[in-house]
Amino acid sequence: MPAYAYTGLRKDGKTVKGVESADTVAALKANLKRAGIFLTAVSETTAQVAAGGGAGMGREVDLGALFDRVSQKTVSRTTRLLATLLCAGVTLPESLAAITEQSESRRLKGILSDIANKVNEGSSLADACARYPDVFQPLFINMVRAGEASGSLETVLLRIADFMDQQEELKGKVTSAMIYPAIMTVLSGGIIMMLMLNVVPQITEMFEGMNAQLPWNTAFLIWFSDFVAAWWYLLIAAFFGLGWLFRRWRKTDIGRATGDTILLKLPIIGDLARKLAIARFARTLATMLASGVQLLAALDIVRALLGNWVLEKVVATARDNIREGEGIAPALKRSGEFPALVTHMIAVGERSGQLEQMLTDVANAYDREVNTALTRMTALLEPLMIVVMGGSVGFIVFSIMQPIMMLNEMAAQ
Repeated sequence: MPAYAYTGLRKDGKTVKGVESADTVAALKANLKRAGIFLTAVSETTAQVAAGGGAGMGREVDLGALFDRVSQKTVSRTTRLLATLLCAGVTLPESLAAITEQSESRRLKGILSDIANKVNEGSSLADACARYPDVFQPLFINMVRAGEASGSLETVLLRIADFMDQQEELKGKVTSAMIYPAIMTVLSGGIIMMLMLNVVPQITEMFEGMNAQLPWNTAFLIWFSDFVAAWWYLLIAAFFGLGWLFRRWRKTDIGRATGDTILLKLPIIGDLARKLAIARFARTLATMLASGVQLLAALDIVRALLGNWVLEKVVATARDNIREGEGIAPALKRSGEFPALVTHMIAVGERSGQLEQMLTDVANAYDREVNTALTRMTALLEPLMIVVMGGSVGFIVFSIMQPIMMLNEMAAQ
């Protein structure tokens, strides 16, 4: 049996070299494929095959691959590049080969190589991508499948890339708005803890030898400082323990229903969460309908992307009503969770046959409202955090200085 020296790619993108015995090159390729290695180069050799070698090399542990995650931004960039090549007249297999070579992520390179092999073997692009649900979301798969069925794959891929870029931009704005409050919270907490653990105990020692009655605020401050100094490890454990329990509770049906209901009723934050969900609902549904995805399938995917149990139930009800011959707008309107303007525009779109355009207009309008709400919330949080931080530090300083001033007055008398 001849031996072949081969070079291949694993699914994580790592290059693998080895020597394997096989009857033919085709048999070698099949053996390596079963081991998770995709053949890229092969030549016959007279070298001996080492025991336990060959395809087993593909099972080496690559710690670097564990941290090589494929972000949605990378998927969007790759999708746009694939669409550009298809628009230029390059065939799908050649386009996949090109973007595989240009990929900087080793894991994505391995995934794209596998997808290219599946497409070359006759699989559809959607089915090949569906093998990696952690990288390609259901929305991506269904839109690609609709694009392949309609013969407009390149157009759909561009639409997917635009949609993903818009979602990442919106996510970035929300994250940026939260950075300042998070930093201020950490700084203020650190300053207060430093005062409680270092400054207040020194003041306590100064008052221990005196029989004077301390003001209530000073007494409370000393008690709280002693409590934190004695039980700080339990406080930290309780903080993380309660956080873990809260996350577990939020994953339950009751936790999701209760938490999301309360979230939507909160002032400012609830309004912002509702606008974010509506913008995501309208943008996603419009993109999928414009790409040829059936309405019921699109609603199933949109429902899973809303991220709010209350609104998910509303969309599920609307989907069931459509099965019975009713439109989307009546179910959304009856719920009371979607603003009247949204349901009115959707109803007009259904009657006029321009539902995709109306949903796009709703998404654009609510994107603008989200930007405005984020700006207002940031403008409100900045002075609020300063007031809270200043008030906390001021209370500590005043509680320390008040008994000192009382002692000076008593001495002066």
